[in-house]
Amino acid sequence: MGGLRIGFVGLGAMGGPMAANLVRKGFVVRGYDLAAEARARHVARGGEEARDPADAAAGAALLLLVVATAEQARAVLDAARPALAPGATVVLHATVPPAFARGLGEELAAAGNPFLDAPVSGGRLKAEAGALTIMASGSEAAFAAAGPALEAMAAKIYRLGAEPGIASTVKTINQHLAGVHIAAACEAMALGVRAGADAATLYEVIANSAGSSWMFENRVPHILARDFTPLSAVEIFVKDLGIVLDVGRELRFPLPLAAAAHQQFLAAAAAGLGREDDSAVVKVYERLAGIEVKGRGEG
Repeated sequence: MGGLRIGFVGLGAMGGPMAANLVRKGFVVRGYDLAAEARARHVARGGEEARDPADAAAGAALLLLVVATAEQARAVLDAARPALAPGATVVLHATVPPAFARGLGEELAAAGNPFLDAPVSGGRLKAEAGALTIMASGSEAAFAAAGPALEAMAAKIYRLGAEPGIASTVKTINQHLAGVHIAAACEAMALGVRAGADAATLYEVIANSAGSSWMFENRVPHILARDFTPLSAVEIFVKDLGIVLDVGRELRFPLPLAAAAHQQFLAAAAAGLGREDDSAVVKVYERLAGIEVKGRGEG
């Protein structure tokens, strides 16, 4: 499949490394991003630069979208559709409401374009390593067309069914747990420091005890180092937990833990921390308690 032409929109923290892995595997990747510096990085990695979404889509067998929201996905597709070749497959890697993915699949199928609902998990580091987890659902035609590209970017690909929306439902559940775990890790670490525990020691003990989680082990080191460079920003979980709560409301299903976590991310965003790493939720607790959660020698 080397040499297959791929249109790629969204070359940011996740999309840039994903596109780079495709280039390394021999795909011709014509990429677009609103940020000129992201486009320049893509070209430096061996990709082609597109002028706009339509230019990315022109002549491509696959169009991959790595954007942040359903609204952005809609805007990109509206711009790209006039240039999208008949039969070209569209792959959406964003976290979006399941209903949006279902509707998009129906719309594209009616136009003769297979669609794969394919949100990703793993963060920037796994994107760089080509080791993402991809949750995907869509037609056999969509899987056949997109499969080699997915394999170039992921360590695990889960085929979840023939209908778009199934994968977005699974990603919604993942984001429910991820958001709650981050908020809980921040709350617990702040409580421990307020009670007099040494933050570095507390982290080491919990990381090797039953109370740990992947998010605890991954995010607390950011806090201890006081490094809130956004690998995944607070605003992402404002959006994603909002999707979780919307799904719960549609199903009349109570989600008190997700709602509590969402409020903490909203509090962090309201405090001006929306573009910081999602672990910056700890600053909400720090400001309330007059403490700082930091490792030995930090600050």
